[in-house]
Amino acid sequence: MPALKPEQRRSTSPAIVAAIVFLVGFAGIAGVMGIALAKDNGGTPSATAQTTTSRAEATPVAEPEPAGTAQKADEVVPSHHTPAADESPAARDPFPATLPPLKPGNEHRYTIALKDVTIEIAPGVKYSAWTFAGGAPGPAIHVKQGDKVTITLRNDGAIPHSIDFHAARIAPNRAFKDVAPGESLTYSFTANDPGVFMYHCGTPPVLAHIANGMYGAIVVDPKGGLPKVDRAYVLVGSEWYLSNDGKTAPASVDMVKARHVQPDYVTWNGYFGQYKDNPLPAEVGETIRFYVVAAGPSFDVDFHVVGTMLDRVWLDGRKNHTLENVQTVLVPAGGGAVFDTHFDEDGLYPFVSHSFASVDLGQVGLVKVGDVKGTMSH
Repeated sequence: MPALKPEQRRSTSPAIVAAIVFLVGFAGIAGVMGIALAKDNGGTPSATAQTTTSRAEATPVAEPEPAGTAQKADEVVPSHHTPAADESPAARDPFPATLPPLKPGNEHRYTIALKDVTIEIAPGVKYSAWTFAGGAPGPAIHVKQGDKVTITLRNDGAIPHSIDFHAARIAPNRAFKDVAPGESLTYSFTANDPGVFMYHCGTPPVLAHIANGMYGAIVVDPKGGLPKVDRAYVLVGSEWYLSNDGKTAPASVDMVKARHVQPDYVTWNGYFGQYKDNPLPAEVGETIRFYVVAAGPSFDVDFHVVGTMLDRVWLDGRKNHTLENVQTVLVPAGGGAVFDTHFDEDGLYPFVSHSFASVDLGQVGLVKVGDVKGTMSH
C-alpha cells in the first residue's frame, strides 16, 4: 500500500465523524419527514411506511406463526460473535457463511435494530462500528422471488441511519429515508427480481456509513429455484479504513483514507482472513454455490477459486445471465453474482478476490475438501 502524504495521515476522530454525519443526516430527515407514503395502484410493488417515537425493547428471535403464510416479525440478531473484541482471538467464532434456509410462507417480516457496538475485525483489532443488528455484515436474508418483505428499522444508535435494499423497486425518498435515534420506520417491498443483492445504510455520507460496517446481503431465489447444490455459502466483500491501529483503543473510520481508497483491511464477511483459519467444508464431487456481494464501499471483487473453475455463473443471479467454465468474474462494488463450482481432489482451495492487494489485506479464505490437515496461504 503506498505511503500516505502528510495531509493524508490525519485521521478523523469518531466524535467529529459522528457530528458531521448527524448534521447531514438531520438535514435529510427535515427534507423528507413531510412526505407521506401512498399505496401504488399502478401494478408495481406497493410500499407502506410509518415512523414512531417509541423504542421497542430488544427481544430474542421471534417464533414464526404456526399456521398461514405470513409470519410475525423476526427480531434480527447477530449471527456471529459481536462481543469478540472483549475476548481472545482464539475464542472468536467465524461469521457463519452458510446460506440460511428459506422460511415457509410468502410474507416475511424482519425487525432490524441499528446498534453502535465494538467489534473485532482482525486478531486483536477493535473497531467502533455502526451496525445492522450488532454485526458487520448484517445477517443474511433469504427469500423467494415474489415474496413480500416487510422491514422495520429501529434506531438504537446515536445518529440517524437508514436501510437501502438493492432488491427493492421502491421510491427511496420514502422507504430509504433517515430514521432518527429512538425512532423506527417500516416499509414493504415485493422481491420480484431474483439474485443476490446488497443492503446498506443510505444516509449521507454513504461512504462513512458503509465503511463503518452498515451492509449485508439478501438472497432472492428465482421461481423454480436454481439447480440444486450440496452446499451454499454467502460471502460479502468489504474494506475497513482505521483511524488508529485498533489495538490500544477501538478505531473508527478514517475518512481521508476512505476517500483515497487506502484501506487497512479487506475482508470476507467483515473479518481478516477468518476462513483461512476456519475453512469452509466440502467433499470431492459436491457442487458448491457461492453467493458473492461486493459491499465496498469502493472495492470490486474479482472472484476466483484457486485450483478449479467456476462451472456456472449467474450475473446478478439471473437465469438468463449465465457464464460457464470461467476462471475469474468481476463483481462490481454494490453488485452481486452467484457461482457454482466443484472439486476433483481432496485438498485446500483458496477463494479470493484476484486483486492481490485485497488478498494481502485479508480477503482470502479456504475451502477444505475432504479430511485434509494443516492450512495454507495465498
